[in-house]
Amino acid sequence: MFSSKRFFIALLFGLIFGFVCWGLAASKNPIPSALAISIIISRTLMGFVIGVSVLKWNWWLHGIVIGALFSLPMGFNGMLAPTGGWSIFWASIIMGIVYGFLIELLTTVVFKAKAHE
Repeated sequence: MFSSKRFFIALLFGLIFGFVCWGLAASKNPIPSALAISIIISRTLMGFVIGVSVLKWNWWLHGIVIGALFSLPMGFNGMLAPTGGWSIFWASIIMGIVYGFLIELLTTVVFKAKAHE
C-alpha cells in the first residue's frame, strides 16, 4: 500500500541529494546549468521512485538497485565527456548506489516510513 509519509520523505531526500550531487560535480569546475538541472532531477526522480515503489525487497537492496538503475542515464551521458568518460560513468553509478542506499536508510530506518505498513 502507498504511504504518503514515505513518498514525501523519500522525495525530499532525493531532492536534497540532488543538490549534494550537483555541489560535488561542480566542486572543481562550474558545470552548465542544463547539467545541474539534470543532476538534481535525476536524484529527485530516484527519491520519487523509492517513495512510490511497492517492491517487497529488503530496504537496503531496494535502495541500491533503484540507485544503480536511475544512475545509468547520467553515467552514459558522462561517457560523452572529452576525457574521463569511464571514470564519470562509474562515479555516477557508485554515487547513485550510495544515494539510493541513503534515501532508503533515512526513509525506512530513521523516519520509520516503511514501504509495507
